[in-house]
Amino acid sequence: STPNMAELEKIATDILTGLTDRHLVDVALSQNSRAQNSILVHQKALKPFLDLKTEAAKQGFDMCICSGFRSFDRQMLIWNQKLLGERPVIDELGDAINISQLDPWQQIQAVLRWSALPGTSRHHWGSDFDIYDANAMPHGYQIQLTTDECEGEGVFAPMHEWLSGVFIKGQECSKGFYRPYAVDRGGVSPEPWHISYAPISNSCAQQLTTDIVKHQLLNNLELVNLDTVLKYLDEIIHRFVDVSVDDNV
Repeated sequence: STPNMAELEKIATDILTGLTDRHLVDVALSQNSRAQNSILVHQKALKPFLDLKTEAAKQGFDMCICSGFRSFDRQMLIWNQKLLGERPVIDELGDAINISQLDPWQQIQAVLRWSALPGTSRHHWGSDFDIYDANAMPHGYQIQLTTDECEGEGVFAPMHEWLSGVFIKGQECSKGFYRPYAVDRGGVSPEPWHISYAPISNSCAQQLTTDIVKHQLLNNLELVNLDTVLKYLDEIIHRFVDVSVDDNV
């Protein structure tokens, strides 16, 4: 059952929208020597992740995070570059879309399949990570974050197959993690590599309102296609942001 708002610990809006990193700790120190960059995660998600990593290690996998916290500004840079044609936007098959041939609302929907609207990214919260199996990577391998990597003959398929079995067993076995984008609901494309720590992310998702997002966007007028975003904001939140663990079972 979903706790009502009164029972939830109130989460500050700057945490919800990616404006601060005060709730985060660096996981790179506890990953492995190959993790060059600082990767920030929510302080309450660190131990559960390390517990899940320990379980993975028993199966021969070295579960590592390649993307943890992402700030509002970083998300806005990705968003603007995609909508300005400076960074590729791809379709379901991985083929590039010519964004200039679409109207603004079509452009936004194309970007939202793979990249969150700034202020709404689950990566803002520090509860959500993109993971890979460091043990499976050939020397010099570049992580793609595609479904092909996670299925069939994919380089990370064995770890993800094991993880799917863990998730089926429930929250205790999964240490509280789940895949928010396990299936395609017509919003974000399936992302098997994206895992979420439900005790934090569910609270954040319930408290992130359209008003909070709107207020944040109006403070950042350099966001590309802002007028169209504001016009369709309710639909964007409904289709691309609202996913809780309860939907996923």
